[in-house]
Amino acid sequence: MQTEVYPLATFAVGGMMLFVAANDLLVMFIALEVLSLPLYLICGLARRRRLLSQEAAVKYFLLGAFASAFFLYGLALVYGATGSIRLSEIRESVSTDGTGTLLVLGLGLLIVGLMFKASVAPFHTWTPDVYQGAPTPVTAFMAACTKVAAFGAILRLLYVAFGTADWTWRPLVYGIAIVSMVVGAVLGLTQTDVKRMLAYSSIAHAGFLLTGVIGLGGGTGSGLSATLFYLLAYGLTTIGAFAVVTLVRDGDGEATQLSQWAGLARRSPLTAGVMTFLLLALAGIPLTSGFTGKFAVFRAAIEVGAWPLAVGALVTSAIAGFFYLRLVVLMYFSAPAEDGPSVGVPGLPTTIVLAVTVAATLVLGVVPGSVLDLADRAATLVG
Repeated sequence: MQTEVYPLATFAVGGMMLFVAANDLLVMFIALEVLSLPLYLICGLARRRRLLSQEAAVKYFLLGAFASAFFLYGLALVYGATGSIRLSEIRESVSTDGTGTLLVLGLGLLIVGLMFKASVAPFHTWTPDVYQGAPTPVTAFMAACTKVAAFGAILRLLYVAFGTADWTWRPLVYGIAIVSMVVGAVLGLTQTDVKRMLAYSSIAHAGFLLTGVIGLGGGTGSGLSATLFYLLAYGLTTIGAFAVVTLVRDGDGEATQLSQWAGLARRSPLTAGVMTFLLLALAGIPLTSGFTGKFAVFRAAIEVGAWPLAVGALVTSAIAGFFYLRLVVLMYFSAPAEDGPSVGVPGLPTTIVLAVTVAATLVLGVVPGSVLDLADRAATLVG
């Protein structure tokens, strides 16, 4: 037992909560460091495959330092252009004085720093290695919570501080969204490791989330509420998928190679069924939360005239669906190896996590109305 994981994870959660609630850029930067530094440490604490885990931690640290530098440099430029780091005062300055070159450059650097943390292509290079090398519970924590925190900060920056000047950031976000969707979907097809496949899935979903961010154009709240709903749906589904990964094990620990999952349905039909349902949700199949989330963000983009981006998102979503279905076919229609992995009996915490995530994925896909209404109300409070 490595008990330092718990205080470090607590510090990271505290930083995430402050990150999305900050009203000025300096507090946001401090929160970014508070959430990042503990993650660098716990990524390297795997008891098995120590070298791979430590390599992941070093890569995460080095690229995270670049992200922090981009963010801090952008903060300095925005302060030089507006004379303030408070989001409300930046908004007033943008509304009255417009945007100059210095302010646009500062905003671009801030966005780049946040995109690193959100694992958005082309700032994604740390994601596959870190997801593969970190302990799987830590990977699930990063895939869900860190992405929620990063996109919460992106929404707060663009909606609160620059909502009246969306023309300054929409082209950049538009291009990054396309790159992230294409990179995540295409490179995900080539992966032979389940955790790396889910990493590229995360990159593709970051592009889909940016489709909802484009819906912020003009300062409206539809894109904001759609993105909030998508973050909730994606986070729960991803945690459930990584919880299933922890159950499939061989003599060396977790069996994450795709070939090792062949015939899993014959060894444990329930585990294969749960994983299949979660993968279908990530693919956006109807009656799952993934379909509702994608429908919401695509509609928000179409409402502001970004229908080409929505069409591209549909195409890349179909491509990404292939590598989800490939794993499903492997589990159900391939013969299991004689020395294949075993499926562990989940403990009470894992059982609770799987039950909650599967139930939430189903409920948010069948009756999402109340949660969508809650997201709409939350969108009116962000400003």
